[in-house]
Amino acid sequence: MFSYCADPDTLGTFRWFSCYLTNGVHMSFYMSFLKVLALLAVTAPVALGFGFAGAMAARARFAPISWLGKGYIAIVRGVPDIAFFLFFVIALDQAFEWTRHKVLCPEWTDPIRQGNDFLVCSAAKLPLGTSPEWVHETYGFSLAVITFAIVFGAFAANVLFGAMRAVPHAQLETAEAYGMSHRQTFWRILVPQMWVFALPGLSNLWMVLIKATPLLFLLGVEDIVYWARELGGTKTSKFTSYPHGDWRMWYFLFLLVFYLAFTRVSEIFLERIMTKLTYGQATSGGEAQRKGAPA
Repeated sequence: MFSYCADPDTLGTFRWFSCYLTNGVHMSFYMSFLKVLALLAVTAPVALGFGFAGAMAARARFAPISWLGKGYIAIVRGVPDIAFFLFFVIALDQAFEWTRHKVLCPEWTDPIRQGNDFLVCSAAKLPLGTSPEWVHETYGFSLAVITFAIVFGAFAANVLFGAMRAVPHAQLETAEAYGMSHRQTFWRILVPQMWVFALPGLSNLWMVLIKATPLLFLLGVEDIVYWARELGGTKTSKFTSYPHGDWRMWYFLFLLVFYLAFTRVSEIFLERIMTKLTYGQATSGGEAQRKGAPA
């Protein structure tokens, strides 16, 4: 904040806004954008890992593993995202605390569940009450990453499972006829080719993941939607020195522009990846590239 911001009542319009937009609360708002981008950067590969593992399990020859993979896909895809977020975060947090309680407080004799209360010893709390603020934020962010990864991993598993089945079976049979083992056929023939079929579905899933980031506030994370609502409202403790009208429309309009710009950049990037993957492939995209190439 600038030196002339000591008394906002004496400032003109331009200086008032310069102080208003650079105070500590707005800096938290700006940092929340980095928090959303960090969530996407971490969740996307983790969710893809969950999806790949789920797809491999679903197509496994051992029936119990196949049932486990298909069950994971069906159950998570069948539950509304918001209900899963509200349930799973609480369940995961309590599972961590219950495990720590059993290890750190073996002398505890009272029941952990007492009606609607979940009571563990103070040493088992996550995070500890004496922990600094960044530990609390990191813990909440970690729970958000795990929850997002499990939910979107199920959708990714469904996409990858379908992509694996779309690879022509004749190519797999040819590879085995040349003496490749089942493992070699999977990693050298099936996996490299499945991405061509999987990328359209994964691209849509990436867009859905971007649009799902406002659900962070349900997980206790102060994201961009939380700050837009707080900063834009008229009655808020965030602006005792900078009273203003109801500006929530302008804050949410800014979020609209941000999400539209981010999705457009994602579309361009994904289109370039698709062009590279389909080059020389027996697909409509690869055929179009072959016909358009100079003779």
